[in-house]
This record gives sequence, C-alpha cells and structure tokens, in this order.
Amino acid sequence: MSMPAVLRGRLSLPVIASPMFIVSGPDLVIEECKAGIVGSFPALNARPQGLLTEWLSRIERELKAHEDATGKPTAPYAVNQICHVSNDRLMDDVATCEKHKVPVIITSLRAPKEVVQRVHDWGGIVLHDVINVRHAQKALEDGVDGLILVCAGAGGHAGTLSPFALVREVRSFYDGTIVLSGAISDGASILAALAMGADLAYMGTRFIASKEANAAPAYKQMLIDSAASDIVYTSLFTGVHGNYLKPSIAAAGLDPNKLPESDPSKMNFGSGGNTDAKAWRDIWGSGQGIGTIKDAPPVGELVARLKAEFDAARASLGGKAA
Repeated sequence: MSMPAVLRGRLSLPVIASPMFIVSGPDLVIEECKAGIVGSFPALNARPQGLLTEWLSRIERELKAHEDATGKPTAPYAVNQICHVSNDRLMDDVATCEKHKVPVIITSLRAPKEVVQRVHDWGGIVLHDVINVRHAQKALEDGVDGLILVCAGAGGHAGTLSPFALVREVRSFYDGTIVLSGAISDGASILAALAMGADLAYMGTRFIASKEANAAPAYKQMLIDSAASDIVYTSLFTGVHGNYLKPSIAAAGLDPNKLPESDPSKMNFGSGGNTDAKAWRDIWGSGQGIGTIKDAPPVGELVARLKAEFDAARASLGGKAA
C-alpha cells in the first residue's frame, strides 16, 4: 500500500473529505485541513470562474496563518476537476490551479493525459474517481497517482460494486494509492477501509451535516432524520446514476419509487440536470451511511470524534483478532 508523499505526516486521520457540488467551499475546506484531513471542493463551485483565484488565495492564506500560529502542519487541500465535454471551464480552471500549485487534483469522469501532465509539471498529484476495474486501468494508463474507488453506497455519482470486490480486484494489479468511498461515516468505517486494503477513506455525506458546510439547514436536518432506506439510486437528474435522498425528491413533486431512466448523453454540468428540479440544488445527494448521523457539529469537533471512534475500533479489533 502507498501514501502519497504530500500527505505523509500531515494527517490526523487517513481521510479525504470529498468535493461536493454546492456544499464544499472555503469555509468547509479550511476547517477540514486545520483538523488534519484533506479538504476538497469542485472548481465549478467557484462561480464565476474568476472566484476560483479568490478561493485558492484565501485557503492558502488561512492555512498558513494556522500553521504559523500552532507550529504544526495542516493537511493539504484538493481541487476537483470535472473532465467532461460539458465543462467548458476545465482548462481555465486547471490554469488557475497551476498558478497556485494546488497540491492535489481530483479528476472525475475521465483523466485526460493533458491534465495529468500539467499537474505533474507543477509538482501536484492526481487522484481519479473510478467505479470499476476498466476505468481504473484506463486512469492508470493516463498516469494518475492514485485511484478513488467509488463503491456501492457512496453519495452522489456512485458505482454498484461492493468495496470487498473492487478493492481486492484492483489490488491484484495495483500497489499504489487507493482511496475508498462508499457509506463511510464513522471512525470504525475508516478503519474498515484500511483493513480491506485502502490507504485512505473518502468521506462526503458525513461532512454535509456539519456547521461549515454550505448546505441548507433543511438538507442537514434531512440527513439527521433519514436512514439508508431513504436513499434512491437513479440516473434521472444528471444522466449518470447517483444516490439521492427520497424525501428531497418527493418535496420536488416526484415519486421517488417511480422515476424514469435518463439518457447519459444528456448529462450537462453547466445546466444542472435534466429536470426542473435540479441536482444538487433541489435534489439532495446522500450516501447510504447516514444512519449514524445524529447531529451537525463544527468540523473540528466532528474530526475529533471520528478520531476517537477510529482509535476505539482499532483497540476493539485487536482483541477480536487475537
């Protein structure tokens, strides 16, 4: 197994907080990095495009101030680039990240060689989202530095494979960095990800229910009130299958149990989706691990809790294994 050099000695937990459309912004990323986990956001969240420079400058400024005040390193931050034909900002956003020498770029949908090479030229690393072995092998051919395995139960655009299946199959041909996504919402789940062979856990939904997340109070409360049975897997809203909260679909006037399929060719990240009710503005994404979410605390408090849960699970596992 492998931990990227840029992360070594800088994490309190082996966790990347995943980039979430609308939800992830500077407030959330800064607090995640201060707490010792990788904070990330989609470049497309900074609208208009010129706002991306302001966000990166603020994140860098505040993290440096925290390091100077505490004498301790913060976790690095990451920017997500949606590499899809509908994203006409892609290369402009990559150029902005190049000026700031962003340490970690997360690519989604595809990992074009030209983006990977640009990131490597400025000394950054590329982690790429995949949902199956074919995508993983293609991304490695394009030169990515690590794979994010988006398995069944993950929030947003998720795959259908069990992590037990996908991690072990990918490990049969790849000994580099693996980040695991899929219903990971507490410290015990983070430990389980490592036990299966991942290097890092990828957590999104748990951080929507936090003080600093840019999510509507009703969204956070819906996560607290819901369970795995309240999740529906559908392609209707973006053209690609994803996991969404049934109550938010019902609130938009649709029957979550009778949703039609959508044409993947209609996927468009600029328009926000294929229906009047937009993902992620109206139709709220969520992973299946929401049964453990009971509050929306500040990120610092949440990460400290996850660390305590992780340590307790490790101690308990030691006894069970013996």
